[in-house]
Amino acid sequence: MRTSTSHRYGRVAVGLHWLIAILIPLALASGYAADAVKTGQAAYLTFHVGAGSLAGILTILRVVWWWGFDTRPGADPATTPWARRAAGFVHGLLIVLPLLALASGIGLFAISGAGAVLFGGGTGALPVFENYPPRHAHGLVTRLLLICAGLHVAAALYHTFVLRDGLLDRMRLQDTMRSSGNRS
Repeated sequence: MRTSTSHRYGRVAVGLHWLIAILIPLALASGYAADAVKTGQAAYLTFHVGAGSLAGILTILRVVWWWGFDTRPGADPATTPWARRAAGFVHGLLIVLPLLALASGIGLFAISGAGAVLFGGGTGALPVFENYPPRHAHGLVTRLLLICAGLHVAAALYHTFVLRDGLLDRMRLQDTMRSSGNRS
């Protein structure tokens, strides 16, 4: 099933979710590593830019997918109204924050000239990113993204191990692929 049903996410939605879920921690870790090291910063930043850019682009594709081609499964009827609102808020932030991180990262690289140094054409040392306003916004957004991702994972674990309600099964790629049979 390529598109979602009222009870389960489709293949495209699940694939985008898990790709983004892999890329965001990689982008965060490599960004924090680049900030912490004294040597090798360029290698961490190159990886960070690639992972973060891809996560941002896939997030845009995810929004386009939801708006134009798919619908989300309905909320579990057993979910309380406050939990539904909290989940909706965190899910919304998990769309907005990667886009803000992408925009502030692009702004930082454009203003600082770091892109030319990292990806050819420029010479010299990397700039001191703290001297550029988008760096502060980028840092704040990534900290908020880390918090929201942690809340999202905690909620998934709570549903899986405490409530045991099978909610996470709606986002499993294996079941999605199996339920569609051998069709493409």
